[in-house]
Amino acid sequence: MKGSNSRIGRDFFRRDPVGCARDLLGCELLWEGCGGRIVETEAYSVVNDEACHTFTRPASRHFVQVSKPGTVYVYLNYGMYWLLNFLVKGGTEDGFVLVRALEPTVGIERMSHRRGGITGRKLCAGPGRLGMALGLGREAHGVDACGNGPLSLGPSAAPVEILSGRRIGISRAVDYPWRFVIPGNECLSAPIRIKPA
Repeated sequence: MKGSNSRIGRDFFRRDPVGCARDLLGCELLWEGCGGRIVETEAYSVVNDEACHTFTRPASRHFVQVSKPGTVYVYLNYGMYWLLNFLVKGGTEDGFVLVRALEPTVGIERMSHRRGGITGRKLCAGPGRLGMALGLGREAHGVDACGNGPLSLGPSAAPVEILSGRRIGISRAVDYPWRFVIPGNECLSAPIRIKPA
């Protein structure tokens, strides 16, 4: 859906994070003219989820309280990588959706330059790689994904198949099956071997 003017509205983010994480698959995400199709996400809940930032970070709890659904939440991982999340609130529970991987479609040359010349399936395969490729930084925190700023989010052009499995790269609440992927896509951050969701 290159060049589409269609954008996802705020109601898309007024629900539970698990449902939102599933429905973000296939959507087109662009940051300042670079991006692609979302092929992997993870959901995090503010309710009894020890892996969610709100479990240990008062600033994250405050962010949830004062921000609108669809607001971008970024944080620095390992002191190196800015990870992209969307705030989901107003449904049965509040939380975040982490965008773990994109299939690059737009601005590939610029993204490759940011990644030191890397091209192909590993360009945006993983939340850290994705953040580097898009050129994300602290300034992305608080951006409204439903506004007219540097981030645009368009609906999926067609229904997608979905697989779910355990979240990865965390040490707490590891059994929640809240990682969602488009099966068989070569741009996933890691394989998934679970029955269809």
